[in-house]
Amino acid sequence: MSSDVGYDVVVVGAGASGAPLASRVSEDPNRHVLLVEAGPDYSAIDETPDDLRDGHHNSVVDHDWALEYSPTEQRPGQPLPRGRVTGGSSAVNTCIFLRGVPEDYDGWASRGNPEWGWDNVLKTFCRLERDLDFGNEEYHGDAGPVSVRRYPHDELTELHQAFLTTAAELDFPECPDQNDPWGWGAGPQPMNKLGQLRISTASAYLAPARLRPNLEIRSGCHTNRLLIQRGRVTGIEVVRSDGSLEQIRANLVVLCAGAIHTPGILLRSGVGPSEDLHRIGVNVVADVQGVGRNLSDHPALAALCRPTHLELVAGDQPLIQTILRYTASGSDQRMDLQIEQLTFAGRESLPYFGVAAILEQVEGVGDLIFPTADPFVAPRIRSRFCEEIRDAERLADCFLDALRFTQSGPLGALTEEVVFPDMHRISGRDDVVGLLRRFAGSGYHPCGTARMGPRDDPSAVVDQYGRCHAVDGLVVADASIFPTVPRANTNPTSIMVGETIGEWLRTDPSRYSL
Repeated sequence: MSSDVGYDVVVVGAGASGAPLASRVSEDPNRHVLLVEAGPDYSAIDETPDDLRDGHHNSVVDHDWALEYSPTEQRPGQPLPRGRVTGGSSAVNTCIFLRGVPEDYDGWASRGNPEWGWDNVLKTFCRLERDLDFGNEEYHGDAGPVSVRRYPHDELTELHQAFLTTAAELDFPECPDQNDPWGWGAGPQPMNKLGQLRISTASAYLAPARLRPNLEIRSGCHTNRLLIQRGRVTGIEVVRSDGSLEQIRANLVVLCAGAIHTPGILLRSGVGPSEDLHRIGVNVVADVQGVGRNLSDHPALAALCRPTHLELVAGDQPLIQTILRYTASGSDQRMDLQIEQLTFAGRESLPYFGVAAILEQVEGVGDLIFPTADPFVAPRIRSRFCEEIRDAERLADCFLDALRFTQSGPLGALTEEVVFPDMHRISGRDDVVGLLRRFAGSGYHPCGTARMGPRDDPSAVVDQYGRCHAVDGLVVADASIFPTVPRANTNPTSIMVGETIGEWLRTDPSRYSL
């Protein structure tokens, strides 16, 4: 069936990017905006399930897409949690609020996207945050919708206090604000939560915006494809919760479905690599080679440790409170390594803590393979983690540093045993490289699968304003357009992208033919 109502803007996906974008566009009372979400919508905090409110832990079951990285000859399949709810992955993640470094965004600008240089995106980062610790600093904001704070020392658990003290004893500097553009070292994580309450984009943006008469939020609608006529997108086709199809008309469609689902919608609409379209039986509207390619993420591996006493991992403790950020030896990419301590509290089946090594700037990229045109069939997600030797070597050195934490200072004193890996089999970098190629997992930060760039870039799907090169009437505004993965958790950057393009749509609609 076809809807009788048309919209100025239809936004597909109410996640980290889609919620702020819809909120900003609907600030213009003359714009009729529809926000479509595949998952459920909880309109009030007292209706929101506990797993979404609880910022101490990830929600990886009840509101998840059940995706996984495909197995390889060396590595088994690995879960890739993605939020299926208003707020998207911002509603289920660890609440880490790291921005990345200026070089990330100046690098985007150097690829033909000058609007995304650091000086520009910093203004948006400041506008969207309410930093409760450093809001008066020139590179922070104090009046935005997303509250950010860090655990003070007396709120850190014993393990996290030990982590910071051990970092100091290993000669890493203290870094009280990990979002200082030039800071590095060990310190508390900036986090978008208040106490134990997660601040997702659903609560930060949609809660105040949903009362506007010109903003409609429709949950339980799985987007199948774009409607395209004579080279222009005219709307979307959705599968409703009862299984019926509905076509919704729009002057402009904005895809904010994320790095996995946005490419799927494009492919089912005939926009993508022609060989992929032929394979799944979809007519070619535009041969766009970058769709589903260039998948980037942060590979990671954690040492698993048994504490000296179980009280260290008992009760309802936060998963993460602290972090170390630094640069690999010989690297020309500043701040390309992270070490995080993980507390698996209250899990009888996992009475351990972890010390994770994470590679933040990667050379290797993967891709997405959609086996059919069925919107409910998940793609094969191929990671290529640590297949590039420079990626493997840097992460191996980081993992060796993580192991030093388990054997040094106060954290070493709280470590009864390193359960994984077998320390008797680790004598140097080469041993760890082999380990990484079997066990390295995802940092859960996929991006780059419809990346932005100038029209003469054969891998670019959209221009720097998010406008699709191949068809008119279509904008993409989510992590899929990142040219490269930032050296940080991708949630704040995804919010920034939604804020930025949403503001452009509101203040300069003629750029988008509105």
